[in-house]
Parts: sequence; structure tokens; C-alpha cells
Amino acid sequence: MSLIKWKNRDLYNPWSEFKALQNEINDLFDMDRFPGNTGLFDRNFSPKIDVVENDQNFVVNCELPGLEQKDLDVSIASNVLTLKGTKKGHHEDGKKGQFYKKETWSGSFQRTLSLPTSVDANKIQAELKNGILTITLPKKEEAKAKQISVNVN
Repeated sequence: MSLIKWKNRDLYNPWSEFKALQNEINDLFDMDRFPGNTGLFDRNFSPKIDVVENDQNFVVNCELPGLEQKDLDVSIASNVLTLKGTKKGHHEDGKKGQFYKKETWSGSFQRTLSLPTSVDANKIQAELKNGILTITLPKKEEAKAKQISVNVN
């Protein structure tokens, strides 16, 4: 006699089997290992970015370990911030071997980010320090929050 798993037909959702299959396929390919595209021209392998807004400006932080300033190009055109560069692999000179595990990436990359119209493109600053690219995007004066005092009589 064989045992059959009983499922309450009132609670059974046939689409849940497809969802379980999709989850297993996603786990198989582990799509989190490969950073996804966020812009129209972004490549498959590209660094992650964080964007933070405060009262005075927007700050974009991008992790670029192993990159030097000469390997990086930051440009702005038509309210679109573009980060381009090439990350070289860190293989030892002439020694090639078989990878057992490789989680780092190398090659050219490009990230694009649409900027709000409140950014003052003439005052943008960028700094690459300890593998972190920090881009400060100041807001235009009319877009900054202003404190107004109210006199009560």
C-alpha cells in the first residue's frame, strides 16, 4: 500500500505549485549574484549604488573596490548621471588556474541614473576614496527646504 499526501481541496491553490517551481528555478540560478540592470544602457555586471536625499542635496554612493580614478568616468547630460569604468580582475601575473568559486566581477560597466530637475548640475562633486565613489548632487536654491518663522500676536 502506498501513502498519498492528502490536501484539503478547499485550501488547495493549483498556482502555488507553479510558484514553488519558479522559486526553485530562481534559487538554481541565484539571480542575486548578478547585479541587475536599472538603467536603459546598464550592463549585466555593474556596481551597486545607494542614493540618499537630505535637505541640501542628494548623495550617491557606489562601491568600486580596486578602481582608480583613471579607470572611472562620471558624466551628466540631460539630467542623466552616467558612471562608466573598467574593473580589472585581480589575477596573479601569468598564473592561471581553475576557479572553485568566483563571486567577484571584472570588466567594463555602466550605470545610469535619472536625476530630478531640482539638482544643480553646475555644483556636482565626486570623490573616490577607499573604493567608495561619493557623488554629491546639490539641490537648486528654490528646491531646498526653507524655515519660515511665524510671529503670533
